[in-house]
Amino acid sequence: MMLCRVGFVADLHLFTRRSHAHRYIESMGGAADRSAAFILGGDIFDFRWSTLATTSATIEAALNWLEELTAAHPRCHFHYLLGNHDCCQSFLHRLEERAGRMSNFSWHHFYLRLGDSLFLHGDAAERRMTPERLVKFRSRWQHVKPPSRLHRHAYDLVHDMGLHRPIPFLFHRKRRVVRQIFDYLQQIGEGPATGLRHVYFGHIHRRVANYQYQGLTFHNGGAPIAGQRFRILETLVQVEEQ
Repeated sequence: MMLCRVGFVADLHLFTRRSHAHRYIESMGGAADRSAAFILGGDIFDFRWSTLATTSATIEAALNWLEELTAAHPRCHFHYLLGNHDCCQSFLHRLEERAGRMSNFSWHHFYLRLGDSLFLHGDAAERRMTPERLVKFRSRWQHVKPPSRLHRHAYDLVHDMGLHRPIPFLFHRKRRVVRQIFDYLQQIGEGPATGLRHVYFGHIHRRVANYQYQGLTFHNGGAPIAGQRFRILETLVQVEEQ
């Protein structure tokens, strides 16, 4: 067995007003340079609430961002995990095409297992998820419809006033979240019995540090959203030697 350094972030929600991800791009680059692999854990882009003029413009900006990131750190392999906000069908078609240009890039629909650690977006915590229910949940986000001017104004007002801040604590209690994710992992054949020790996830916009549940340790770096806490996670993953 050998130790492999891995970085992880989720929920950057790039191209939206509420995202402060630009403040962490340089630090992400540093983490990538220190890592053999870097996981982009879903909702990296947000096609519904993008401030760009069209969905097509956001997709092009997202693909360019990925190409620039991977080119700037060629010794690190980047893994992109889809979330719900970036599970846009038009984006997926273009992502499949552009992935071939990036030799140090892979993308995954639902999760990635590296050694004793598993990475997923975390929307399996929304309810008692089965793999089939998660597919259905994601399908709601596949065809982006821009919000109305009134809806967007209300959304911006909620964030400007900080009314979103208590939501992760009210609706995403740590024990409930990790229990839901644990149940989902059992259904896809992953758990302590398979050598799994650590689970890294996003989605809930809430920091979770070394939370122990049923033989697994759960980690979440939060989200770079106004009023929320965030940090880039770096860890050593135990993998088999090639």
